[in-house]
Amino acid sequence: MSSEFPFAIINVFSNSKIKALGNPSAVILLDRDLPDEKLQSIAAELHQPATTFLWKTEKEDEFLIRWFAPDAEIGLCGHGAMAASVFLSDTFPDITGFKLKKNTTIIEAGKNPENQHYIILDNIKRSNIKNPPEGLESALGQKIVGYYTTDNKQIVLLENEESLANMKPDFSALRKINVFGYSVTAPSSQQDDFVCRTLVPHVQQLEDHATGSTQAILVDFWASQLGKSKLESRQLSPRGGYFNAIHNADNFKLIANSYYTIKGTFYLN
Repeated sequence: MSSEFPFAIINVFSNSKIKALGNPSAVILLDRDLPDEKLQSIAAELHQPATTFLWKTEKEDEFLIRWFAPDAEIGLCGHGAMAASVFLSDTFPDITGFKLKKNTTIIEAGKNPENQHYIILDNIKRSNIKNPPEGLESALGQKIVGYYTTDNKQIVLLENEESLANMKPDFSALRKINVFGYSVTAPSSQQDDFVCRTLVPHVQQLEDHATGSTQAILVDFWASQLGKSKLESRQLSPRGGYFNAIHNADNFKLIANSYYTIKGTFYLN
């Protein structure tokens, strides 16, 4: 079995016009699955927000996929899936579309005629509006005008973009609340539709750079709020992220710009 594998670090959800650097993911194309502890140790060594592992099934266009942060496996990693879309499209240019399979979930991926890469994700549905957990508003330091639970991160709606940009989360206080993460959002003050930030206080990263799973939550929310099917948004992280989405009833197509920082060979020891 091989010990040398194609490898890259790819930044996705970037936009040079607004100086959004996007979110980096390492991508490694394996020839087999590896033990969990080995995948986790590789991700810890590479120390990227996500390391995406791919290996082929018997079908030409289908790949199994797993994502690991430096400290834990990730259930759904949108930016890792987008990095896989870029990597596979460049590695197998004769294949027009790919299926990324994780357990029973299949993510469609590929490249559109405008040379932008895409993934198709299921919408993550939300509850009706609820009261936020005790202590959340003070931990965020901003007034909460809406709170919705989902099976992934919770939606926290703020009044405006300025509130979101000025938010200085108290992560020590957030860790006292038994909630994994928050998709904090507000209407945009610019020409796009909404802005967001992703807080994950119980893991090493604390705040993500540009988050596909947050889009899976918020595209459906804002499509409903605005009555639109095509949406643009920004993530107000220090690196910045930019997203284009086309919303449907059950899923949405997420389109991204991207760039490589490293491309080469990963040597498995």
